[in-house]
This record gives sequence, C-alpha cells and structure tokens, in this order.
Amino acid sequence: MLWKPKKLGAKELTEQELAADKKSCRKIGPCGIGKKALYLNSFYIDRCYYVPVESVSRVFKRVAMSKGGFSGKGLFATIPYLVVVYDNGQEKQCNFKYEDQVDLFLARIQQEFPEIKTVSEAAEKRLEEAERAREQKPEVPLCGMALKEVERLECAKEYLEKQPVLFAEFSNAARKKRTYEQTKPYYKWGALLFTVLGIAALVSGLASLKSQAPFAVWFVLFGIAGIFLFSGANVMPTSRNNRKAIEKRLETAEAQVAECKSHCPKELAVPSRYLHPVTLSRMIRLIREGRANDEKEALEQVKEDLKQLNASVQVSQEEYDEIMAVKPLFLIHDYQ
Repeated sequence: MLWKPKKLGAKELTEQELAADKKSCRKIGPCGIGKKALYLNSFYIDRCYYVPVESVSRVFKRVAMSKGGFSGKGLFATIPYLVVVYDNGQEKQCNFKYEDQVDLFLARIQQEFPEIKTVSEAAEKRLEEAERAREQKPEVPLCGMALKEVERLECAKEYLEKQPVLFAEFSNAARKKRTYEQTKPYYKWGALLFTVLGIAALVSGLASLKSQAPFAVWFVLFGIAGIFLFSGANVMPTSRNNRKAIEKRLETAEAQVAECKSHCPKELAVPSRYLHPVTLSRMIRLIREGRANDEKEALEQVKEDLKQLNASVQVSQEEYDEIMAVKPLFLIHDYQ
C-alpha cells in the first residue's frame, strides 16, 4: 500500500487484508469502519491508523464544551470526539468537525458490531444504577389494557432499535434544521466577516513568505487565517449547510422512518415525524408510572414533559441524551 495505516495495539492485519478492508471501508468524517478494522485519524490526517475490530472493547462519544457550548450561543459550541478503547484499556481519541458524524459512527458500530459497547465505563455504571433505581421503585398496578399497551410498545421499540443508523440520522437531521432555524442572521454576517479576514490573513501570509519575512510573521498570519476560515465555514451557507439541503435531508429521513413504521410488527398511532425508540421508551415509562393509560395519552404527556425541559432545568446525563435525541423532532413541528 502507498499510504499504509499505522497499527494501534498488539494485533494486526496482513498487508493484503488491510489493503482490501481499507478500500471497502465506510468513511464517516475523518474515520472509517471496515469489516475487519476501524480506521482512525490523527489531528491532521484522515484514517492514518487502524485497530482490528477484535481488539476493540468500546467506542463512545466524548464532548468538550467551549464557551457558550451549553447555551448553544457560542461560536464554536461543542467540540466532539470519538474515543476508541482497545487491548488493555488503551484509548485513541479522534477529533471530528461535526457531532452528527460521531453519532452516525456509533450507530454503525451498534448495527454492524453489536458486541462492541458504545458508552464509556462511567456512563455504563450510571445506566446500571438508573436501571436499579427504576427496578426498586414501587410498581403502579396496571390494568389489562395498560399492560397490553406496554407489551405492544415494547415490541415496536425492539423492532425500531434494530435500525440505529436510521434513527441517528433522523435525530441529526432534525437537530440540524432546528439549529439552522435558530441561527441569527447576524451570526452569518459575522461568519462572512471572519471568512474575509481569514482570506486577508492568508494573502498577507503568502506575501510575507514571498518577501522572505521572518518565519514568525507568516506563521502567525497563517494561524489567524486558519482560525478565521474554520470559524466562518461552520456558519456560512455551503452545499450541505443551506435551507434547501437541510430540508431535503430531513424529508428523506422522515420518509425512511415512515417506511420503517409500515413494516413494524405492531401498529402505532405515533406519527412518523415523532417516531423514535426514545419516544417509545418515554411513553412506556409513563404508562408504567401510571401517568398515562394508552399510547395517545402517553404521547401527549411526552410532549408536555419535553415542553417543560429547557436550559434552566438540570437533568442527568442519560436524560440529557434522550432529550437531545427526540426534542428537536417535536420542536421543528411545534409539538403538533
């Protein structure tokens, strides 16, 4: 191979296996998923490392928050990372530009390699504790109709969970539209200004390089150009980041969810625009807690609960993940 990825960990693939696997791997952002290995990036180079799948114990998302990240008003907002744990607890952290690509990567891992865990050890412990707490809660006696509703919803949820990639894309498409709708016009003007400043810094850097100015001068100018261009590119309209492309992406995802719903073994009254395994999980909990008697009541209560959750409400990490998965679906349709 001309550009052979560097092996991480003790195990390795033969050169022939590696060449064939990398060529056919599914590229997601700067990383890739092959049948025999995961291909990971360095800070600058895409898919320059590989880890055999049999060496990987868990893959999960880590999110760093810059200033304004929690409020959604910051310039850079969240900084997503993909963390791959292999061999005896060794980690490789991969930086991504878009968080939805990390979500899609994890969904692909869930679908193609279900034996690999997709949460961190800390998150796994929190989930186990939350499950134990739910089991220890005194159960509300359910009537026969409510029990049947729970069984029907659980069957449907189990079917939907077999399509993690579809519902990850559905959530991401809704989140993207919501973000686009909430972006203030002056953010785009600011992005344009940053892009212009970046281009100006880049031109100045090239001129300094040509005139043999001190190394530090053009190094600083190139650095400023990179920062400004990166900042502006995240907000300015592009072929992927414009209203038409965003709405088309959401329409495609909704159509695929509707198709999935039509093949569900249990008939559901939940509209396709709100259909998601997390939506059904929350509906099931509401019926078990006695806060709803059937599917329609549970869906309306899910809407009311989501309306009450905003930036001022403190929730657990697990609750936050659920909210981020489904609340955009309800927001973009105004809970109708």
